[in-house]
Amino acid sequence: MRCLGLMSGTSADGVDAVLAEFKGSSRQPRWSLLQHQFIPYPATLQERIVRAGQGDPLAAEDWLELSESITEVQANAAEACDPAASAALVGCHGQTMWHRPPSQERRGASWQLLQAPLLARLLNRPVVHDFRAADLALGGQGAPLVPRADAALLGGIDGWRGLLNLGGIANITLIPPRDGPDRHAQVLGWDCGPANSLIDLAVHRFSQGRLGIDQDGAMAAAGSCLEQTVQGWLQHPYLQAIPPKSTGRELFGAQDLEQRLSQLDGHSASDVVATLTGFTAALVAQDLEQLRSREGISPLELVVAGGGRRNPVLMQELRQRCRGLQLRSSDELGLPAEAREALVFALLAWWHLRLHPANAPAITGAQRETILGVLVHPM
Repeated sequence: MRCLGLMSGTSADGVDAVLAEFKGSSRQPRWSLLQHQFIPYPATLQERIVRAGQGDPLAAEDWLELSESITEVQANAAEACDPAASAALVGCHGQTMWHRPPSQERRGASWQLLQAPLLARLLNRPVVHDFRAADLALGGQGAPLVPRADAALLGGIDGWRGLLNLGGIANITLIPPRDGPDRHAQVLGWDCGPANSLIDLAVHRFSQGRLGIDQDGAMAAAGSCLEQTVQGWLQHPYLQAIPPKSTGRELFGAQDLEQRLSQLDGHSASDVVATLTGFTAALVAQDLEQLRSREGISPLELVVAGGGRRNPVLMQELRQRCRGLQLRSSDELGLPAEAREALVFALLAWWHLRLHPANAPAITGAQRETILGVLVHPM
């Protein structure tokens, strides 16, 4: 079956669309990546999304127009990826505006902005959306959703395999070995903390809005990472928490950046970006070290996907801090780094149609497995 997957992450830079074909068993599908297309959000729309996602108040009419604009770009990405309309089903994550993990005081909730009936009408195909709600209703984090799909798509190796996505937020999947005593272990995964979110916001600020990312790590390469500051930042309560855990711009956004900038007052913009880049690598390395101490699990390799993979300074920081761990790009496994999450949502839509559970209680903390997503048909 051919399915379209649509994904826009916390970086809010645009929509990745993937056309894929799935066959065979749900647990270990045979899959082919047929097409991948990226459609950027217009600059004004990206700015509106980022500002709204960090708590800027909007009138009801503005929220309505924002959701419509997001839906239209999602449709454009789908049509660009599959102009022949060969996909029978669309899986769309929507644009996360706010994510509230469960706590002792409140249940969890997550808001992915999308007009799904409109998208189904524009594409004239059924759409599966709202993938996080069922897991949240069962007491889970509603995130991350990719680990179980990662395991189905890429499978295991002789030892534990890690997959690290460096989007706005860094999230990690750990796949058990295909052989040996751990082969029946559960897939693990969680949100590590900020990846590109703080770096991008800092670059945008220092460039007076001219730049949205640290292209090729140029600004970080021109500065020096302040290691003492990084070690202090690693004591953040979220970074010290034991999974299940999930996060987003709500915790690591503009307000958080302002607090960090106040600690770096007097340092150059390049030093700030270099320190934020080192911080991202350090929090991943800390999570892996805590995993080894807690569970005795040490992955043999770390497959890296997401936009951060293109930042050579960030990749070098990872190599230095994750000593002894082989780093690979997901491109080497036949999965373009930028296409991975969109492919996951194509698979999640396929799983929904086949009534295959897609969450993992060991990852999200939900009470049980469940089918994810809500299906809407074109009118």
